[in-house]
Amino acid sequence: MSKTARREGSPSPSEYKGTLYDLRVQLVKLQNHVIRHRLRILIVLEGRDCAGKDGAIKRVVKNLSPRETRVVALGKPSNREESSWYFERFVSHLPAGGEIVLFNRSWYNRAGVEFVMGFCTPEEHESFLEDAPHFEQLLVRSGTTLRKYYLDIGKAEQRRRLADRESNPLKQWKVSPIDEVAVKNWDKYSEARNEMFARTHTSFAPWDVVRTDDKRVARLNIMKALLASVDYKGKDDRLLVADPEVVFRYDVAQVKDHRIAR
Repeated sequence: MSKTARREGSPSPSEYKGTLYDLRVQLVKLQNHVIRHRLRILIVLEGRDCAGKDGAIKRVVKNLSPRETRVVALGKPSNREESSWYFERFVSHLPAGGEIVLFNRSWYNRAGVEFVMGFCTPEEHESFLEDAPHFEQLLVRSGTTLRKYYLDIGKAEQRRRLADRESNPLKQWKVSPIDEVAVKNWDKYSEARNEMFARTHTSFAPWDVVRTDDKRVARLNIMKALLASVDYKGKDDRLLVADPEVVFRYDVAQVKDHRIAR
């Protein structure tokens, strides 16, 4: 499919821009509320390579204050970090009062790429799955608003985006040796994802799944779901109805019926 082709049900360019503008106005209102009340908002975005995390985050933060908004995308841990408590390197990036922080991948690297690629031991992987809910419960109990979104992409669409990444000179910074085995290890990633959901989906920190084969639709619905989940002054609920076929709360039945890409 060409870049200019529209998917069935996808908004026209003018519809997309109009809705995006309205949602950004709502995001600014949310941020004003967060700053005024010294709230802490933490947003975690996970997903396979090319699932659209970068693009979604870019649209969310575009009109937010850079002073009170931070995007965290950590690289390979240092030798010191590798020998420290696993969650320690993430703690310093957590939001303080009045801040919105978005993690472009997070501690859940250990549940996905680290485990699949052999960058951690099976024992470390098991320990993480046991500890992550406790870590998140501490965050929520401390007053942090935590939202977790898993961006779900189909196998064919991932192949198309990886090919585009390779051929586009403006996307060369995204190219990684891991890309070469992303599709090859598709089933292993699926198994790791399913276990991650089963072990870390909790009442206090649930997973929301976002279908991202249509980037524009996914971006708008992530913003709607996020805004709908938080109370703030000036909230316009009419704008914030996410498509339940695009964004939905995780349930094991969705894995079994292939609503989540297998």
